[in-house]
Amino acid sequence: MAVVLGAGTWGMALVKVLYDNKYSITVWSHSEKEIEYVKNNHHIKNLPLLDIPDTIKFELDMGRAMKGQDLVVIAVSSPYVREVSELMASRIEDNAIITIVAKGIETDNLLYMSEVVEDVLKKYGKKNEVVALSGPTHAEEVSKGMPTTIVSASKNIEAAKKIQNYFMNENFRVYTNDDILGVEFCGAFKNIYALICGISTGLGFGDNSKAAILTRGLAEMIRLGEKIGYKRETFYGLAGIGDLIVTGMSIHSRNNKCGRLIGEGHSVSDAIEETGMVVEGINCLPAAMKLKNKYQVDMPLLETLYGIIFENKSPKDALWSLMMRNKKSE
Repeated sequence: MAVVLGAGTWGMALVKVLYDNKYSITVWSHSEKEIEYVKNNHHIKNLPLLDIPDTIKFELDMGRAMKGQDLVVIAVSSPYVREVSELMASRIEDNAIITIVAKGIETDNLLYMSEVVEDVLKKYGKKNEVVALSGPTHAEEVSKGMPTTIVSASKNIEAAKKIQNYFMNENFRVYTNDDILGVEFCGAFKNIYALICGISTGLGFGDNSKAAILTRGLAEMIRLGEKIGYKRETFYGLAGIGDLIVTGMSIHSRNNKCGRLIGEGHSVSDAIEETGMVVEGINCLPAAMKLKNKYQVDMPLLETLYGIIFENKSPKDALWSLMMRNKKSE
């Protein structure tokens, strides 16, 4: 049996995958209004074509939701992972495996989402295995059964294989990886470069610009990631370049959309509001700058976006300034 904590777009898309794989599923949400909408309409607002079967159970009570569950999927946005983990930790079954699908880094302590979950579990004396599920996976396509590939990552490769078995089917191919923090690093940082791609689109720049941003963005990610100690292969895999491409180029990307609005002249706050969903790239940006400064890595694209978002720099002037940097080799 499986419980999905969070009834947002990604959580409900994964509910479909688990349902197709014949698992009994409970969905927990903190919002009674959200649950009532799903029960009455058999879909969620952002996925109107997703048909949610009557056999899916919905719970407002965390205790009832967690009872007897073998698999726990934490599918809330990164700012809420710690809070939801606190509610979960005292109620989780000892043998349950946890899958985290949120992408981000806590600003104060630079913990990735799997580390946040482990930090909370430790307080309650729990030792459940934690796996990160990450890759180029827009919920809009997963919910329609379109072919999708993803990475199941854990320090314990056997735990990663268990999650591979839970989720893999003919439409949803799952690979394993033991570089969990490298995978989570990629999942957090790719949102930053997707924002920059969106800004370039909003400014009227073309495909050449986006290709440059993604290519040089990947180089920045590798420079920092390798210095921290993550595996180079991770960056060239689905969780790295795969997720970077889909988030930077797709019409489904909320980070891309928010960036486009900023490039078109909207204020950052107005762009976030119009996007209508959590913009993880902006949430992650302060932590990313902390890591860049801590490891003293040259990351001009990251610095440029920080200036646009937090220092009120002109998007057009900031991106054009990248073109006039000192000559160098690739």
